[in-house]
Amino acid sequence: MKRRDILKWSASAGGLGLLAGKTSTASAALPVPKPTLPQKIDPISATLRRLELVGRQATYLWTESHINLAGVPMGAVVPATELPALEHQLKTIAKALEAVTNFAASFATSALASGSLQSLDNLRTRLAGLQASFDQLLAANGGLATLPAAVLALLGTLTGTAGDIATQLKQIHHDLLSQGPLGALNGPKTVAQYDALFVTIEKPAIAQLLHDNDLFAAMRVSGPNPMLIQRATTLPAKFPLGDAQYRQVMGAGDSLADAAASGRLYILDYEGLGDMAPAGPQIKPLTGTGYIHAPIALFARPKTGRSLVPVAIQCGQDPAANAIFLRVDDTANAEAYWAWQSAKTVVQVADFNYHEMFVHLGRTHLMSEAFAMATQRQLATAHPLSRLLSPHLEGAMFINEAATLIIMAPLTTGDVILAAPIETLQQQCGRDRLAYDFYDRMMLPNDLRTRGVDDATALPDYPYRDDALLVWNAIAQWVGDYVATYYLSDADVTGDYELKAWATELATSGKVHGFRAITTRAQLIDVLTAIIFNASAQHAAVNFPQYSVMTYAPFSAGTEGTPAPTSSTGQNEASWSQMLPSRLAAQEQILLFHILGGVYYRPLGEYKDNVFPHLPVLLDPAIAGQGGPLERFRNALAGIEATIGQRNTTRVRPYEHLLPSRIPSSTNI
Repeated sequence: MKRRDILKWSASAGGLGLLAGKTSTASAALPVPKPTLPQKIDPISATLRRLELVGRQATYLWTESHINLAGVPMGAVVPATELPALEHQLKTIAKALEAVTNFAASFATSALASGSLQSLDNLRTRLAGLQASFDQLLAANGGLATLPAAVLALLGTLTGTAGDIATQLKQIHHDLLSQGPLGALNGPKTVAQYDALFVTIEKPAIAQLLHDNDLFAAMRVSGPNPMLIQRATTLPAKFPLGDAQYRQVMGAGDSLADAAASGRLYILDYEGLGDMAPAGPQIKPLTGTGYIHAPIALFARPKTGRSLVPVAIQCGQDPAANAIFLRVDDTANAEAYWAWQSAKTVVQVADFNYHEMFVHLGRTHLMSEAFAMATQRQLATAHPLSRLLSPHLEGAMFINEAATLIIMAPLTTGDVILAAPIETLQQQCGRDRLAYDFYDRMMLPNDLRTRGVDDATALPDYPYRDDALLVWNAIAQWVGDYVATYYLSDADVTGDYELKAWATELATSGKVHGFRAITTRAQLIDVLTAIIFNASAQHAAVNFPQYSVMTYAPFSAGTEGTPAPTSSTGQNEASWSQMLPSRLAAQEQILLFHILGGVYYRPLGEYKDNVFPHLPVLLDPAIAGQGGPLERFRNALAGIEATIGQRNTTRVRPYEHLLPSRIPSSTNI
């Protein structure tokens, strides 16, 4: 059976998935074998472990032929054990219902909304009843023998509710199409029109700072994509900003040479978008004509400041064809001001695409899938690393299948929101995933050092870096304690033949670039830290800003409605507003990111089974005993929560995405 047959996701534009589920099993009550390295067990136990893995290898099959991500190693099917837990389904369906209700209400001037709103209100009542039933299951003491029937009954109604929400969304799309061509949703644009799309969902606070230059700069270090900014020791030839231009923005007391020498100069270069930034207009049936460019943007830290400020933007890679626009802070020169705002929109659109396809989907979701597959295929249930990693890989395969079907398929959300042809998006996302180096890029300290942003004295205001390092170090300490419990020496690492097969599979079948054999405990700790951090904290950092930033199309969109400006002449607010995406694309952004950025399930530090009633999976007293490694890890996370909370009292803008309480354990949404 193919992956898409498992899930039955709707393929309409912005389609909502039909969420499947699973029941609790009696296996939760069976004795759990103590975690043991394979080389330290008797021959009979070793044979049983091999048989277990043979069975799982027959279930977890690799493919590089996914219909929407060809060439990327993924699971050929989504096994039932990978389907989301009841609580996760309830949270996701609740957010989906909110999003679809807002989508319908945004057409309130049309008769098409009225019937849908009533149907959705009925579904809201039904969902409240389902939540109450689930709460009763949680509150039940004992009675585990009756759980399978109770859970099955709840799942049946829950699945039907998800299907009914998807049906309502399809009906809205159908009625919308029946009223005329979707191109009619383009035409003259104003910010007020986009504000009006928030009917039952609150408009993001970021809307109040739409044109703010400081916020634009802050997005590079605390926004959805804090992963591209890098130190510039010199400017590339393709970005010929002169010192006089730099001084015009930063003042006569500063210079390019001084800023570069003192580590105060930083650059964004979107050359990596490649074919995702094609020349000329891109015409799509649902949204009409759109544009995207590969700009270069320069930022600097003032001599007396802590935070980056924008300096200049070139709206493409070729300086002969793209003018450089300097920062403008007020409307005294209206044409220059609106040309600058338009140039910022070019950067925001490029960043949106880079974030969605590379930083988010490719480097967190698709990387986690490779680790999930290899762990299931090569590490037996009793292997200590299987116990450690499985909770961090829960849900990855299911949500990735959802992404490939509602984001990466033709005429779905990705095709509606993003500018490039869907085939190009698929190809570029896959290429970036395969080129992403495990040791150089996925290990946080190495990535920060490679980009030249590891020096907090040169760049003091970098909330992502500072908070991420706290979490990284806590995970590293926890993993170090865990590894030391089961691997008493480096010889235990080299003697672990399941670990060896796991590493080989990741480098070969999983195509994790740069992955290699693991020969020491120190290397193993680094590898596990990177996997856990990427699946939890890194995904949280790039996923949850979607809710507060990327639902608001005037600030952050996936396509431009008109080409980038070539000069300041004739630029005004109307020309800037025409750069905004179609109304349908803006509505799809709200719909998608309200769901993806709004579901928090199972925080970092919880190690539970993914089958109701979700029993603990780390039972070894050496790990989970009082005062042991797990308790110390949880205490460290609580300390980080307090530290970040204190930091946020002095930050210009609180950065909350790496609060441990807001970091899910896995890439499950």
